[in-house]
Amino acid sequence: MRLILALPLMLASACATLPQPPNAEQRAERWWDDVAALADDGMEGRLTGTPGYQRAADHVVSRLRAIGLEPAGTEGFFQPVAFEEQFVDHATSRAALVAGGTATPIALPEDMIVGRGEGRRPAHVEAPLVFIGYGLHIPEAGHDDLAGVDLAGKVAVVISGGPASISGALKAHARRERTRLLAERGAIGLISLTAPKAVETPWGRAVAQAGQSGMYFADPALRDVKADFFSASFATGSSEKLFAGSGRSFAEIGALADASSPLPKVTLVQSLRADIATRHNAVTSANVVARLPGRDSRLKDEHVVFSAHLDHLGTSAPIDGDGLYNGALDNAAGSAALLDIAARYHETRARPKRSMLFVFVTAEEKGLLGSRYFSLRPSVPRRSIVADLNFDMALPIFPLRTVIALGAEESSLGEDAAAIGAAMGLPLVPDPWPDRNSFVRSDQYSFIREGIPSLAFKFGFARNTPEAEIERAWRSTRYHAPSDDLSQPVEKLDAVRLNDFVADLGLRIADAAERPRWSDQSFFRRFERR
Repeated sequence: MRLILALPLMLASACATLPQPPNAEQRAERWWDDVAALADDGMEGRLTGTPGYQRAADHVVSRLRAIGLEPAGTEGFFQPVAFEEQFVDHATSRAALVAGGTATPIALPEDMIVGRGEGRRPAHVEAPLVFIGYGLHIPEAGHDDLAGVDLAGKVAVVISGGPASISGALKAHARRERTRLLAERGAIGLISLTAPKAVETPWGRAVAQAGQSGMYFADPALRDVKADFFSASFATGSSEKLFAGSGRSFAEIGALADASSPLPKVTLVQSLRADIATRHNAVTSANVVARLPGRDSRLKDEHVVFSAHLDHLGTSAPIDGDGLYNGALDNAAGSAALLDIAARYHETRARPKRSMLFVFVTAEEKGLLGSRYFSLRPSVPRRSIVADLNFDMALPIFPLRTVIALGAEESSLGEDAAAIGAAMGLPLVPDPWPDRNSFVRSDQYSFIREGIPSLAFKFGFARNTPEAEIERAWRSTRYHAPSDDLSQPVEKLDAVRLNDFVADLGLRIADAAERPRWSDQSFFRRFERR
């Protein structure tokens, strides 16, 4: 009898000794501590392949070990990736527009910045220019700017934007595929222009970063473009030079592009002549991969992926006296979000049916290379990956009232996210700026290209609101700038609330009887592997 009476007291005593999960305020501070560690000056901007990046990766691994996750890379927690790094010396490179024997110099990098990523730049280019409007090949939507254009041996010129009748996701995908299509059709280069209202960041910031390297896979078989290919961006303020003698003006074309209107045919009469000085280095940098095993005997070998890029921009020429790119919100905050979600699962003893895979990727800033490598050569069977949930620049800079889930309309993940939002009082809202290419500018797109339904998350807002102005100002002053540092105001509690949104969504996907499925009408369904 004494034993029976003592049993409740023993159980109460045992429960009292169990650690209690941290409350929201404690989690917010822990999340910010991870942001602060990853965005610390000692990480030197987390540039892919540098000691600073490796220190950041080591911090993540130490936290994953403390949380209790399993290593799931190819070398413990790590999945090394081999790159070639390319620098363009704009000071010793030369470029000019040529017409009728007259050469008009192009100032590098003030007028034009030569691209450093995607593949090797040719040492010399001399080719006619051909304007191909938006440069979008989307025959499924009744739009093809490449149709009937002789591209062989030419440098294509395109402008940002596209028809308003075509979804932002589809236009973004077409832009991402453009270089490969142009190369396949014989073009030797591409010059990209930005319509005036589409400018996100000051050109001077891009000029300050022109000395930074680009990267591409060391293995040519993994590159979208195998041969040397010229690539450059023109300053909006200098783009009028390309239209000289054509009978059209950039002002006219830019205004039409800003309105998503049809563009007229323009015959450019100039050629590009350029001598490009480059140098190259071999670089290795690793993704970090960890696993929370599932409990279901049938489903535990399937995986829900949480992804975020760990790298940033390193250092460059100083802007207002500061040349260190801390990348606090781009994307130390996203990597810290994954750590917070993993810790929450551990602390609440979550036992999902499917396994959870936490993937911190390298070289996102170099063209989504780390996630592309993981999606092509995953450290788990590719068929086992059922979904990707990606954090990149969620921007907790105003209160969280709605959520943008990029890609929600493309798969059943949108329905799942909407259900979580309804339960949390956080309705989904559409991307207010679909022509920013956000759908293909972060790592979920690498998984989509391999047929895996995916979402990326941001604090929601609508056009013409105070939140839209805050977001615009952030991009203008802090995006890819040294001022994206730890001194900026951040909504920490709401950041953790978005983490909870994604964590709950991950559990819903992991415990569902069926895998996520592409919508019948989704263009991206074609990439699904059976």
